[in-house]
Amino acid sequence: MQQQFRKTAIAVAAAQIALMASGVAFAQAGGAQPAGSNVVVVTGQRAALNSAQKVKQNSDEIVDSIVAEDIGKLPDRSVTEVLQRVVGVTIDRTMSKGDPEHYSVEGSGVNIRGLTYVRSELNGRDSFSANGGRSLNFEDVPPELMAGVDIYKNPSAEQIEGGIGGLVNLRTAMPFDFKGRKVAVSLQNTYSELKKGKWSPSGSVMFSDRWKTGFGEIGALVDFAYSESATRTDAFQVEPYYPRTDIEGHEGSTVWIPKGSQWRTLNFDRKRQGAYGALQWKKDATLSSSLTYFKSKYKMEWDEQAIFSSASTYNIKVRPGATYDAAGALLTGTLYDTADNGIDFGADTRAANRKSDTTDVSWHVSWRPNSAWSFDTDLQRIKANSNSFDSTVATAVKMQQENIDLRGNVPSLNFSDADRAYLANPNNYYWAFTQEHMDRSEADEWALKLDAKYTFDNPVLRDVRFGVRFTDRDAVTQNTNPSYNWAAITQQWQGEITDANGVKHLAYLGDPRFSNQTQTHSFSNFFNNNTNVPSLVFPNTALATGYPSSYATLHSYFDILCREVGTGTCAAWKPATYGTDPAGTNSQSEKTGAFYTQLRFGFDDLKYPIDGNIGLRYVQTKMKASGYAVFTPPDSLPTPGPNGTVTGPAIPNIAAYAQSRDYENTYHNVLPSLNLRMKAADKLQFRFGAAMGISRPDFTQLQGYTTLSQTNDTTSNGNNLVVNNVSLTGEGAGNPALRPIQSRQVDVTAEWYFAPAGSLTVAVFNKRLKDIIVNQTYSYPLQAANGETYNFNVTAPVNGARGTARGIEIAYQQYFDFVPDWLRGIGLQANYTYVDGKQKLYNPVYSAYCSGNNGGASNLNLSLNGCDTNGQAFGDLPLQGLSKNTYNIALMFDKGPLSARLAWNWRSKNLQGVNVSGTKGTDATDTNPNSPTRGSTGLAWGLPVWADDYGQLDASLFYNFTENLSIGVEAQNLTDSKYQQLMQQSIGMKGRAWFVSGPRYTASMRYSF
Repeated sequence: MQQQFRKTAIAVAAAQIALMASGVAFAQAGGAQPAGSNVVVVTGQRAALNSAQKVKQNSDEIVDSIVAEDIGKLPDRSVTEVLQRVVGVTIDRTMSKGDPEHYSVEGSGVNIRGLTYVRSELNGRDSFSANGGRSLNFEDVPPELMAGVDIYKNPSAEQIEGGIGGLVNLRTAMPFDFKGRKVAVSLQNTYSELKKGKWSPSGSVMFSDRWKTGFGEIGALVDFAYSESATRTDAFQVEPYYPRTDIEGHEGSTVWIPKGSQWRTLNFDRKRQGAYGALQWKKDATLSSSLTYFKSKYKMEWDEQAIFSSASTYNIKVRPGATYDAAGALLTGTLYDTADNGIDFGADTRAANRKSDTTDVSWHVSWRPNSAWSFDTDLQRIKANSNSFDSTVATAVKMQQENIDLRGNVPSLNFSDADRAYLANPNNYYWAFTQEHMDRSEADEWALKLDAKYTFDNPVLRDVRFGVRFTDRDAVTQNTNPSYNWAAITQQWQGEITDANGVKHLAYLGDPRFSNQTQTHSFSNFFNNNTNVPSLVFPNTALATGYPSSYATLHSYFDILCREVGTGTCAAWKPATYGTDPAGTNSQSEKTGAFYTQLRFGFDDLKYPIDGNIGLRYVQTKMKASGYAVFTPPDSLPTPGPNGTVTGPAIPNIAAYAQSRDYENTYHNVLPSLNLRMKAADKLQFRFGAAMGISRPDFTQLQGYTTLSQTNDTTSNGNNLVVNNVSLTGEGAGNPALRPIQSRQVDVTAEWYFAPAGSLTVAVFNKRLKDIIVNQTYSYPLQAANGETYNFNVTAPVNGARGTARGIEIAYQQYFDFVPDWLRGIGLQANYTYVDGKQKLYNPVYSAYCSGNNGGASNLNLSLNGCDTNGQAFGDLPLQGLSKNTYNIALMFDKGPLSARLAWNWRSKNLQGVNVSGTKGTDATDTNPNSPTRGSTGLAWGLPVWADDYGQLDASLFYNFTENLSIGVEAQNLTDSKYQQLMQQSIGMKGRAWFVSGPRYTASMRYSF
């Protein structure tokens, strides 16, 4: 495939050269276009704002822009950070939607007007990353290569379909953008205060020139960028609260107790590389062509040391003297567990890496045979790759007690000197488990676009445009099978390591046979020295990255103990299959065909001139997918000791299972649009936009892949085995039958451009959505060895809701030229967005309580409304990722050689997910008074998780020594802001996690001529 792609690039380049060489034969006589007619010269922050303002003012559609002062001068460290400055745009700060437990310092997903349905383009052409989505990972793209970013909020018929929330178009420079030769160099070095240690360099260099020759004018541009980032994130977490009626001193009344609090440190390193080249040729005003090559490469690595509670929930006790809030939730107290001889905690070292790249080769030909007709052709080839490795190795320790104080703005954990010494002693730890995951994705697309325009000689009709577009996209994703292969090394419930006396033989680090590559981690500078936590014993990172040989060594410890005890069958560790098992492969293909027509018009003779466009776009989509449903049983099933008994639910013995399936799906969409602009005065105008739009499901949501898993929660009591709970769950990676989300949207704006780089704009919008994709739980039956059928609760996406997103945007910017001379150059940029979003299920399934049934409305209730640890449902949840209030305030200064900015960004809380990792389980207490199983503790639960209000202050200061040379400093997160997550429970919003990453400082030098 890579060889084929290279051949394609060579063939397109050859065609471009051939067209240049034979330009005289194709061209007809016509007037020469003035050289540099599309030049935009911007110098300084103020000029950049003025250029962006002109883009917004003159656009046919509703658009906001950010324009670089010069190549390599976008005002933030990533495209994601750049976008958050735009009115109506917010960014997520977790690494991925499904993983709220890991923070992203530079931000991740982009929302526009509260919606995640965002398309991305590169120079007006579709672009994407191999992340299973339909847009670029904006954090993967070097901002140094960008000349500007445009955010379209209401579509026209000629725009490619697919972005209900909005469209982000990344613009690179072209050779003809400059009057002649242009060279630009930028160098940066960044320091993270929390990470400390080495600096992280970045840089870019661009060269562009143009020449007149005997067969037309030629322009060439090359641009290279390289960037590193090294950051650290510290985090506290509190486990969800459970209702308890057996706590000493509170017997018979209900208090809410978490099963522990935990902490972690994550070190993150990324490298980002970009290469861009452009070749332009223009014979005369009738014929021109361009060839562009864009490549973005991204590599990240992170490792973390994290301790987490793996305690048996209802064995946790609280010492007398604890305090509680008005709702009965624990505020201060000491947790302990005598039933398990201590609170079970895991101490894991996790290492992950991802490499991705996107390559785009595009060829454009423009032909103007006469003054009325013009034709444009675009041929594009995109290829994107991504592969990742995620590995966890864990030790375990029985914490004697944990004193928690939850009254402050972060948890305070208090340990005695004896407790600290115990936790720092390797002899108290044993080897617990390993978990590996690998995946690789490849996506490629051919796109052909043919456009025509006829320009009228008419006082009202401007032009009519029509065209077609065809795409052919394939995507293949390979995962390990099982996807995340959790495997015990030594665990309390493993019967194979229980001797004749019922004694568990665990692989303790104090045994010389098992003292393999561990470290005592001190958590130095934790939370920037604002808090203190004990040292813990973790596996070395090399054990996580050394898969599979390191895993084989660790699992041999179980074999040693099993043979030593000699009471059971020693089952060998089995690594996950990868690349050789068809059950781990998902393949998808999608073909689209679109036709559009659009009429542009203008009534210039009216008192208040009106212009605009009206159009219609038709698109057909055909997709195919193939996948599997797989079940991998646990390595071994818990068994009692000699002559022991088993109490509690039966543990099913289900054999491994794999079934393949193919899918097809076809749908059509008709998308009208209307955009109007009324000029009330030279500086005042109003817009109206109405359109229908679609957003196709992400490719991850279209996968036909389901994984089933079994978890056995048991406690040993001598030789006796107590089965607390058996969890049979599943995850549907996608649903190939999904349809696109659809919208009917209306926008009204008022725009006052009272000065260069001075404007006040207001926009009101209303988007009505249908076929919103939500998660639904259903039953997947499998038969056990004894012939009994067991139902797995599988969660998968469906088109299951309608909704609305409506609100208002206000944006203002101005330099205050009326102030005294010594203050000249000061300016203000501010914007505010309010979005009210609601969601209504097609089949409302709300009930006051969730139940323990494996099918029916109870499980829909869990996935769509969320269920608490007492079995109560929540309901009435908003659209995910939507913040009601967002604002930006930037104080600017631009005078003479000095340019500065102090920028504050803030967004209100938003729902991140329901029933997601870390805040879901199957051990809730059934408190439904009408339930036949009231009082049981085997109920499935999943909480809504929210990102709390968050604000961050950034700054920059640059000094221009000459017209060509400037140096400066930039700072991100000067306020050392804490990012907090909340979990919604019946007792209110409770703190789930607190993340800090500390300030970052960058020294910069820029030179251009």
